[in-house]
Amino acid sequence: MRLVIARCSVDYAGRLTAHLPSAPRLILVKADGSVSIHADDRAYKPLNWMSPPCTLKEGDGEVWTVENKGGEKLIITLEEVMHDSSHELGVDPGLIKDGVEAHLQELLADRIETLGEGYSLIRREYPTAIGPVDILCRDADGQTVAVEIKRRGEIDGVEQLTRYLELLNRDPHLAPVKGIFAAQEIKPQARVLATDRGIGCVVLDYNALRGIEDDKLRLF
Repeated sequence: MRLVIARCSVDYAGRLTAHLPSAPRLILVKADGSVSIHADDRAYKPLNWMSPPCTLKEGDGEVWTVENKGGEKLIITLEEVMHDSSHELGVDPGLIKDGVEAHLQELLADRIETLGEGYSLIRREYPTAIGPVDILCRDADGQTVAVEIKRRGEIDGVEQLTRYLELLNRDPHLAPVKGIFAAQEIKPQARVLATDRGIGCVVLDYNALRGIEDDKLRLF
């Protein structure tokens, strides 16, 4: 991972145009090829980014051009570099999920048809460049479905599933991919955001699932 702290301006050209005026920012260049620009007031969320696969070209005059296969570009103009370092992080062991989430994932994978008649499992923990999708499956029409499972469904979980869907839909062997956000409790704001993005919501009763016999397993 490369960490660059610099005063810079950023221009995005693609489906729309956007401009970040000159200011000190953190630029992350990750081993997966992604580039993201961060301020100091937005937690983990970047101001702008380019997801892999993309290429970074460092041109003359401290101008970086990041371009993806779709022709979208981030043009980063570095005015003053205050820090530039690279670090080898190695292979991450992955997120160890809450026991309830892990058990829900196992139950749903074993009885994937409870999501709907004709559903079939592709695999659990389907790998992507930004982390594994809890469950990847197909519905009765053969469309790929990505399922994100949470104990408590909040906006962050919808954002996480949105990023997975954006990446998965770039794979012609999987696209089009739709999403299902499944949780024991889904906050109203998360449900509104999911609905706005075309993501289905399923509320899970963990205790009921855990206590129901195999031939009666279902979702509520």
